[in-house]
Amino acid sequence: MTTAAVYVPAKAHTKSGHPENQTRLSQILPFLDEAGILADIDLLDPVPATIEQLRRVHAPALIERIREVSVSGGGMLDMGDTYATSDSYELARLAAGSTSAVVDQILTGQAQNGFALVRPPGHHAEHNRISGFCLFNNVAVAARQAQVVHGVKRILILDFDVHHGNGTQDIFYDDDSVMFISAHLFLPRMFYPGTGDFQELGDGFGHGYTVNVPLIPNVGDVGYGRILTELVKPLAQQFKPELILVSAGYDAHWQDPLSMAGLSLTGYAEMSQALVQLAAELSHGRILFVLEGGYQIQALSYGILNTFYALTGQDKIDDPLGCMPDNEQDISQLLRRLKRHHLIY
Repeated sequence: MTTAAVYVPAKAHTKSGHPENQTRLSQILPFLDEAGILADIDLLDPVPATIEQLRRVHAPALIERIREVSVSGGGMLDMGDTYATSDSYELARLAAGSTSAVVDQILTGQAQNGFALVRPPGHHAEHNRISGFCLFNNVAVAARQAQVVHGVKRILILDFDVHHGNGTQDIFYDDDSVMFISAHLFLPRMFYPGTGDFQELGDGFGHGYTVNVPLIPNVGDVGYGRILTELVKPLAQQFKPELILVSAGYDAHWQDPLSMAGLSLTGYAEMSQALVQLAAELSHGRILFVLEGGYQIQALSYGILNTFYALTGQDKIDDPLGCMPDNEQDISQLLRRLKRHHLIY
């Protein structure tokens, strides 16, 4: 089993006091090296996305706005807190293009699976709207690369970032070739971005191919495990994806400062192991994790390490932070509703 990875820390894309800054990834390679995992990984050179690749998922006006703000020295890209520096346009192209490069490796048989350690993140970037710390939608660009260049007909995108992947949903909302499943904290008007209710199902040919799992706080390891076993796995088995892409946000960890989802590093690791096994069953092992959020550096670092353990077939979990001290919340009622809604019996 060959695991490919790409590393785009984007050190020049950083804003003082902003949670999405270069410290998230700047020390991750030394950490992984000290853990001994880099010897098992094929680390690729980063490559920028072409304009053609970006236009497969984004409106030309969005691409041009990021470029203009960046070349003019940087500034805010939306009314919230998505920023650009003078280097952000090129670094965002590098994140998107490098993610697609790992897809190329996987689909040409040069790698079995992979992990794109890239920033700026992407899953809030819609077709024509910038939001949520995200510039270009890395996982969406990679999905279209798989389809346009390699002829892949069915792709499953699973998003376990604690925030709803509204950008990815928007891009594929009317598309039956991509099944998008997002498990996220859902507190309307109280938790960003406020989208992702279970009734958002897709449109036109894409109706039924968007699956949202709106969670209450402190669902924890058991709840997330049940989501994979009782919802994601049967839906994936029905869909039969040729490739699985994972928007991997580690901000659902119970110590993350931006959320309250209750996952532990052990829970994250068990999810990664289950997804690698699901890929072995359904997509010839072809799975790519793409980094999204995660703002507690120790949780992020060990979360990434444990994901690499799963990708490289090592039955190993490192969890120095332990479990959430609060009680986990039962999601049996939510799962019953979702299974009825999506005809899972």
